[in-house]
Amino acid sequence: MPGLGGTPRATTPGDVGRDSELLASASILVVDDEAGMRNFMCRLLAPRCKRVAEAESAEAAARLLEAEPFDMLLLDNIMEGRHGLLWLQDLRASGYFGEVILISAFADLDTVIQAMREGAADFILKPFRANQILNAITRCLDRAHLRRENFLLKRQLHSLPARDGGVPDLLVGQSPALAVVRDMVERLAPLPTTVLLTGESGTGKEVTARALHQRSPRADKPFVPVNCAAIPAEMIESELFGHLKGAFTGAASSREGLFFYAQGGTLFLDEVAELPLPLQAKLLRVLEDKRVRPVGSERELPVDVRIIAATNVDLEQAAASGQMRRDLFYRLNVVNIHLPPLRERPEDVAPLARQFIAEISHQFGVPPMDLDPARIAELEGYEWPGNIRELRNLIERTIILGDRPRASTSAPVASADPASQTLEAVERAHMLNVLESVGGNRAEAARRLGVSRKTLDRKCAAWNV
Repeated sequence: MPGLGGTPRATTPGDVGRDSELLASASILVVDDEAGMRNFMCRLLAPRCKRVAEAESAEAAARLLEAEPFDMLLLDNIMEGRHGLLWLQDLRASGYFGEVILISAFADLDTVIQAMREGAADFILKPFRANQILNAITRCLDRAHLRRENFLLKRQLHSLPARDGGVPDLLVGQSPALAVVRDMVERLAPLPTTVLLTGESGTGKEVTARALHQRSPRADKPFVPVNCAAIPAEMIESELFGHLKGAFTGAASSREGLFFYAQGGTLFLDEVAELPLPLQAKLLRVLEDKRVRPVGSERELPVDVRIIAATNVDLEQAAASGQMRRDLFYRLNVVNIHLPPLRERPEDVAPLARQFIAEISHQFGVPPMDLDPARIAELEGYEWPGNIRELRNLIERTIILGDRPRASTSAPVASADPASQTLEAVERAHMLNVLESVGGNRAEAARRLGVSRKTLDRKCAAWNV
């Protein structure tokens, strides 16, 4: 008999290819008290999946789930000991967010409805043919993939602009300083090692993190960027680890955390020094044990995520002052890649400017402007306190206004000699210039500056703006 949880969909060659890829990268746990059924399912799935495991009871399956993550459970409903539907209730209550297909030889409409309410993705009746269960599995994996992809795309709407068909490539240039960064990326990308990216704001830390992810074995899995300073302190634990229904006021339903969405891929923690101290302790535990506990759950769930962290502050100094846990600093600082400021690699200014001109001109549908030697010399001679981000903003503003890119006026300065200015004066001048360029829109200014709205509001208040 066919499954009750959905109907077959029309497929195209592209669908078939994607379904095969999703199945090939999936880890599936078969839970059934009949040895013959487990053997059939494992022989069917083992050549097609990344990993297949089996358990003869809910208790044995729970032990496997404690040890490693699975993308999907194929769960028999009527088993000796604990029935599958009852165990599914406990699974969802403890924070398991993976896909579950319930299988049974006996079912009525009430049982099917209850299974769907408890979060089963499909309900398959025994006996079934091999192609029926394979279709149900690929259908569920496809839905889960689209749900995750949709969530991540919504989060990344305000990320760096990408070139046609790809992720932005800002590791552009041939300077010796950038060559060191590029070499480190190539050496570290294949490894699961935690990486700490340091450098001034706007030097390309997220782009470097993306480059590490793209060149790693995890490239076909999600890259999830998180700006730790942009999430309110009272929400960031739930945002990272997820929460159960009723875990706090307003938690009307259970929700997966960003660690779940990054499963198998890379989680990029930008401005990691902004994490509250209590959450730093929990993050340290996740890094050490590879397990997360959703808010409101008594159970920890295994995760397979590579962590890349970034900061523009001195973490060692932050640890000494008590703003950063020293043990977390040591755990994050396994390998450090320092991103040099743009003023230390002037030979990269022209290639970056040309790339921005091409991207932005195409985006706005206008002819690209030329960069003559005099303009290049002017750009290369500027200090760029806002680094690559400031250069891009200058190019965008120039294309919009139809003027030549004048680096000397891209940020107001208090003195003709930048070396005589304090860092605070340079920061103030640059932030206020960006704020003015967007008509006082603080949300947009914070996005362009790469800081949280809260940080910009605090700075403006200190400057009486």
